[in-house]
Amino acid sequence: MAISASMVKELRERTGAGMMDCKKALQEADGDMEKAVDILREKGIAKAAKKSDRVAAEGLTSVETQGNVGVIVEVNSETDFVAKNENFQSFVKEISEHLLSQRPANVEEALGQAFKGAGASLQEVLNEKISTIGENMNIRRFEILEKADGNLFGHYLHMGGRIGVLIELANTTNEELARDLAMQIAAAKPTYVKRDEVDASELDREREVLTAQALNEGKPENIVQKMVEGRLNKYYEEVCLVEQTFVKDSDKKVKDLLKANNTDVVRFVRYEVGEGIEKKADNFVEEVMAQTKKQ
Repeated sequence: MAISASMVKELRERTGAGMMDCKKALQEADGDMEKAVDILREKGIAKAAKKSDRVAAEGLTSVETQGNVGVIVEVNSETDFVAKNENFQSFVKEISEHLLSQRPANVEEALGQAFKGAGASLQEVLNEKISTIGENMNIRRFEILEKADGNLFGHYLHMGGRIGVLIELANTTNEELARDLAMQIAAAKPTYVKRDEVDASELDREREVLTAQALNEGKPENIVQKMVEGRLNKYYEEVCLVEQTFVKDSDKKVKDLLKANNTDVVRFVRYEVGEGIEKKADNFVEEVMAQTKKQ
């Protein structure tokens, strides 16, 4: 039976499932709308779709490396309860392993891939987890790095994965240094490796703010520029990794540590769970009660 656009639209409105999922269900049901609804429910897609608009700002990051390839991923859940669940933690690790082996270009491609060599896609497995656990979950982002021969990956997970860092160092085998710098990134939250990576528009904006501050302080115009450049050094120390004070030795800068070890930072990725997501302001008691009702 030919599946019309209006049939797909109706099924989508009834279940909240994606357009392609609706089309496949209607084809499998030979156009029977009720049977198609049941198919989506059986696969957990309809139930998962109803939860898809709920904010998922908790979760975990995970890092995996193998040979010259490394991956860092953030998988979100609605509550910290789920994030601390061993099944969720295992699932996040399996997702990172999948990304490492399959190397998809983006989240959409990853969700469409067969998961763990099975017939079901990662999206279908995710829908099943959502249906079983009763919370919205999503793979928010990931990045796959491929390092050069002779370079070294380092990684660090803080608080079991609330913050994840993956770093690449040049021409070294010093694993302790790589881990120390990954911890530095987790703690000090740099945005760039070096000064010359700072976005020009961001630098101009910072210079404008510092100039206005100096003028508002009543400083003479003839010395404002020199003051601004001095204050920009403080800004660089905040946003550039190599300019920061080393967290394990306040007498050293990161760039001094790199020089002493004859290496350099090629790049890094830092994920903090939920950053940039507007979270619902639940208190602890409400979160407990919400979780209890799902049991």
